[in-house]
Amino acid sequence: MQATQHILMIGTVWPEPNSSAAGSRTMQLIEQFQNKHWKITFACAAADSQFSIDFEKHHINKVTIELNSSSFDEFIKNLQPDIVWFDRFMMEEQFGWRVAENCPNALRILDTIDLHSLRLARQQAFKEKKEFIPRDILGTDIAKREIASIYRCDCTLMISEYEMNLLQDLFKIDPAILHYTPFLLNPIGAEEIAKWPAFENRQHFVTIGNFLHEPNWNGVLFLKEEIWPFIRKQIPDAQLHIYGAYPSPKVTQLHQPKEGFLIKGRADSAQEVMLNGRICLAPLRFGAGLKGKLIDAMECGTPSITTPVGAEAMHGHLEWAGSIAKQAEEFALKAVDLYTNKTKWVIAQKNGIDIINTVFDKKMQAKRLMDKIDDLQNTLHQHRQNNFMGAVLMHHTISGTKYMARWIEEKNRKRDE
Repeated sequence: MQATQHILMIGTVWPEPNSSAAGSRTMQLIEQFQNKHWKITFACAAADSQFSIDFEKHHINKVTIELNSSSFDEFIKNLQPDIVWFDRFMMEEQFGWRVAENCPNALRILDTIDLHSLRLARQQAFKEKKEFIPRDILGTDIAKREIASIYRCDCTLMISEYEMNLLQDLFKIDPAILHYTPFLLNPIGAEEIAKWPAFENRQHFVTIGNFLHEPNWNGVLFLKEEIWPFIRKQIPDAQLHIYGAYPSPKVTQLHQPKEGFLIKGRADSAQEVMLNGRICLAPLRFGAGLKGKLIDAMECGTPSITTPVGAEAMHGHLEWAGSIAKQAEEFALKAVDLYTNKTKWVIAQKNGIDIINTVFDKKMQAKRLMDKIDDLQNTLHQHRQNNFMGAVLMHHTISGTKYMARWIEEKNRKRDE
């Protein structure tokens, strides 16, 4: 592998680490690339966001690109990156074939963030009031698109071991084109623990999550309609502080101070919110990937109550940092118990420390990732020959998507004349 490399990162949105777990994940990867002194260009077709990172401060070249435009072809021909990273499969669909045509020797990496087909299949099962089974994914168009994207790339980063296993067991994907990379977190040491507020100095229940993410919005509804009334019955003066970026009017309408149900909106610091709260509530009824709010909670020594979906792939074989419950009444009772029982609370806090320091060991996981990239670049020709299905799908994508994109571009050009 070359000593100095240039990586092009193509994002669905500009990274907002204070708004979403996906933004934090992106910045964790950027940190590893910069540790290797790689040059980074971040490209995105989305509108600018006032909450995105300061690219100049982070020494990242920022480029705005267009969808369905041959201007990208000229851009990447001139750029000639060594590696291209796609944030979510939709970006690979849009730009992957252009990268393959104009920069064929560049390593193509897909970061799914979470497995979209899994999340949406679970959401659909919830709407239909039926129990989700993994085979529900097979009949969905989104799965066909996402799996095709995985095959077309040289490597796909999976944040969840559950999803890694699902891809291999259900879809029979060769593990050679997958790589497990969870959140990359610093260990929690004694000095940091000593700064945490004690049980007696914390108050209130808290939850946090970007409201544009459907599982978060649904979780808040679950709290309001079913869980919170149980908790308030047991603790009449309890308060739930609900934070999240991009709250819509339907969210703010849930604000009920008399019920202790408080919509706080965007948090300036998720860490500050978690440090001051006694218990984090995350009643996610569907979703995928890893849950940033639960990571924030453990990093701040805040025990949590969540669902099986919320805790999925989050703690390996270790005890959870709190309690796991599926039904509303059980969820509420466990929340009350943990809120009022200091002994159990302290044990849960320690479990969270063990999880962060074991499952999300940045030094170990980052080395595995960079070694994987190194190996892929050294064996790229053979690796691609072994992934014949990926070559087939790329061939047909270029044959079909290419001309559809050109047609859209021409249609847009005529409209603008």
